[in-house]
Amino acid sequence: MKRRKFTYLFGLATTTGMLAIACGSNPDASNTAQTNSANTTAVSNTTSSSGQELVIYSGRNEKLIGELIKQFEKESGIKVKVRYGGTSELASAILEEGDNSPADIFFAQDAGALGAIQKAGKAVKLKPELLNKVEEKYRSPQDQWIGITGRARSVDYNTDLVKPEDLPTSIFDFTDPKWKGKIGWAPTNGSFQSFVTALRVSEGDEKAKEWLKGIKANGVKVYPKNTPIVEALGRGEIAVGFVNHYYLEKMKKNNPNMPVAHHFTEDIGSLVNVAGIAILGSSKKTDMANKFAEFMLSDTAQTYFATKTFEYPLISSVNPQGNLKSLKTIQKKDKNIDLSNLNDLDGTLKLMQEANIL
Repeated sequence: MKRRKFTYLFGLATTTGMLAIACGSNPDASNTAQTNSANTTAVSNTTSSSGQELVIYSGRNEKLIGELIKQFEKESGIKVKVRYGGTSELASAILEEGDNSPADIFFAQDAGALGAIQKAGKAVKLKPELLNKVEEKYRSPQDQWIGITGRARSVDYNTDLVKPEDLPTSIFDFTDPKWKGKIGWAPTNGSFQSFVTALRVSEGDEKAKEWLKGIKANGVKVYPKNTPIVEALGRGEIAVGFVNHYYLEKMKKNNPNMPVAHHFTEDIGSLVNVAGIAILGSSKKTDMANKFAEFMLSDTAQTYFATKTFEYPLISSVNPQGNLKSLKTIQKKDKNIDLSNLNDLDGTLKLMQEANIL
């Protein structure tokens, strides 16, 4: 395996891990080195009546999908063994193991990791009837991975401090000095870094660096992850914060009067990334793997994600929960981005270091 194939994977696994992204039960909390070592466990070590078991390498932690996997086992009769860990760690393992990998499915936290596996030639083409369940922008143009849930970037804001009409339509306008001391972000968080990667793909490195420096110059307040940003918004500590959409939805379930709302920009600031699945070419159990993928895109599983993790369902028969705009209305300028190309996280980390963000 040539070293260049590991650019995304080792960049995230080492540099991001050393930055100690905080972990928890949230949808993007499995990016840390702690999670990598602690959650490499199996949901089931039993085998099916055929003597086989489906092996999944999952960058989605057990608190998020464990219940669904048990339900899949019950409904399908297929036994599942899961190795949980950080998305980058598991993608690196797949590449290192090559054709000897025991994994049948890679369930990744973000599309960049799926793109890395695809570009290394380790994923198979998925069936048209499966691919057609999801809109084109949320699956591989090469048909080698498919999104399971959508994760939108949002500028959440305190409704007591900011009027909706005062919020800009472009993420770049938050570099205006009028936002000085009012912004919060989490630069060590994996979802934020995926957004910066998309910013680079969409606008180029120089403009991405200019944006990072502009936000920093506005005295941005730094938080370890998304949840503290939303909590700070609720306290009025900051006026706006760059986060993934589902954190606020989760908090509002318990505190519906929290004075915080979503704002979606009309550009890359409202990027919709996905958590998704690739079936590995080394697998000898593609029929079982396809059944798992089909289950994850069923009404049952998609409703689970919509109501339990507050992510966007990607099939048309299930609606998002909470005070969310439809996916069709929040992606504008970035609609032509191939999410597979969000795999150069190493370049993003270097750019953020050059801008003195990390």
